[in-house]
Amino acid sequence: MASSKVLKGDFAKTLESTVSIAGPHQYKFPICDDDLNGINASQEEKELRCKLAAVYRLIDLHGWSNNVFNHVTVNVSKDHTQFLINPFGLMFYEVSASNLIKVDLEGNILEQGSTDYGCFIPGWLLQSAIHAARPDLQCLIHVHTPAGTAVSSMKCGLLECSQDVLIAGEVAYHPFNGIVMDEEERKSIAESMGPTAKTLILQNHGLLVGGVNIQDAYCRLTNVMSACEVQVRLMASGNLDNVIMPKEDTLEKVQDAISRDHTGDGGRMTKGDKPMSVKEIQFEGEMRMLDIMGLKTGYKYKKIPKAFLEMI
Repeated sequence: MASSKVLKGDFAKTLESTVSIAGPHQYKFPICDDDLNGINASQEEKELRCKLAAVYRLIDLHGWSNNVFNHVTVNVSKDHTQFLINPFGLMFYEVSASNLIKVDLEGNILEQGSTDYGCFIPGWLLQSAIHAARPDLQCLIHVHTPAGTAVSSMKCGLLECSQDVLIAGEVAYHPFNGIVMDEEERKSIAESMGPTAKTLILQNHGLLVGGVNIQDAYCRLTNVMSACEVQVRLMASGNLDNVIMPKEDTLEKVQDAISRDHTGDGGRMTKGDKPMSVKEIQFEGEMRMLDIMGLKTGYKYKKIPKAFLEMI
């Protein structure tokens, strides 16, 4: 498996002026930075740090970040007691593998990382509520995007009117009770999420999306965000009676196909050497984009296109 490298020549500078979703700030901070060598962590954790930091950059690139707020967290321990989270005070484009901090379920810092920033307690109370109740979800992503917050404020909720909604799967809801600061609200959030949903719409607040791993959570976020954008545009048309809704059994059919593709049970959606799930292929494409920008993801690729090798 080949790891990523920094681009040679002026290709990154050229891309900076041509990729509309990126700003010049994105090119100043490598994801897999040299300070990672000074972090006391296993190789497995270091790879998770690189992958998690890359997701922070992707969220910022897509315009889904919210200043220093919101969080992407990942469990890094077999007993589900240690988690990585962004240091509160850094923008998403500043997050790197080394400056992620490691905390326990109570928010106590176990590994400071390469900065002296701390953990944002209200944010961690939200994330930890789900991490504690749903150990099957290794990664959680919480965002306050305009489209996501708009849908979270609609009485109808997220309508099953697009393929992206069906791919995202079961959606749960939680009423807005103010900033999460107490144990009772944590319990209520976990109860709202339930035992099977991987998307929680926090009403009048935003979105929380989970996954069995980092790439699963990120790819689900892209589906949910696309679904929210579609719904906001449909609402703007002012004529919901004209919206075509899928048949009732369609959601089950789509989820069955996604499940078999993810587990390999019954065949992948793709064929060829080293078959990969659709989400794995999608995530590797996103990692190549970051590496082409010169952001040094440190990602270990399963497949590398020839054209990509020629660029690095």
